[in-house]
Amino acid sequence: MAPPVKLVVAFVFAAVVVVFPVGSSAELPRLEHPPTKADGSLTVLAVGDWGRRGQFNQSMVAEQMGIIGKKMDIDFVVNVGDNFYKNGLTGVDDKAFEESFTNIYTAESLQKPWYTILGNHDYRGDALAQLSPVLRNLDSRWICMKSFVVNAEVADFFFIDTTPFVLKYWNEPKNDTYDWRGVAPREAYIANVLKDLNAALKQSKATWKIVIGHHAIRSVSNHGDTQELVQQLLPILKANGVDMYINGHDHCLEHISSRDR
Repeated sequence: MAPPVKLVVAFVFAAVVVVFPVGSSAELPRLEHPPTKADGSLTVLAVGDWGRRGQFNQSMVAEQMGIIGKKMDIDFVVNVGDNFYKNGLTGVDDKAFEESFTNIYTAESLQKPWYTILGNHDYRGDALAQLSPVLRNLDSRWICMKSFVVNAEVADFFFIDTTPFVLKYWNEPKNDTYDWRGVAPREAYIANVLKDLNAALKQSKATWKIVIGHHAIRSVSNHGDTQELVQQLLPILKANGVDMYINGHDHCLEHISSRDR
């Protein structure tokens, strides 16, 4: 008899998991990452809200990530955004990339792909810089897109760009400036993201369907629920039998389950 399918997700720092019981658009980009373990299992680390040039305990968290990463023999890192505080990167030559990422996550076990999305703080800088292949050339671990799918055989990971959903970033930015290049107009962008996600979820044959976003759908912490995601994203996750939603934004660890299915 074949061994049971196993998925292990270890959460560090500001990651939240929600578990769900049983114009024109383009298909979401797809990346292939087959499990490398003989038993077909998959182990990942999830992290978010970290880019501090080593300060605010970032270096200590990175050290523990290295220890856990080695112990669990991780396959890759799920990075849920807010990668560079306080206002993202100024461009592809911003030294914050090396000072907050390359020079911090130096453990051998963390030299795996970092599948990355943007958070609201990343949009306050040059958001397109984080998507640039220039950064990938500087550090090959860095794989950052706005929305995409990672096919890992036992699990499919659907990374979704949630910052444009939040209306207050558009209407009440206060003293912040957001880089909406490639996003505006908001309504069309969101409609396409939701359409593409729904199509990708329906096509998925993986045992586990996991959606990744920066913002919480549900949260009992500082930011609370993100109503735009409750209204627009959550119904799609439920309709397609998504098993988990992983996010950052609230700087805490929460495990929220749903009883309405």
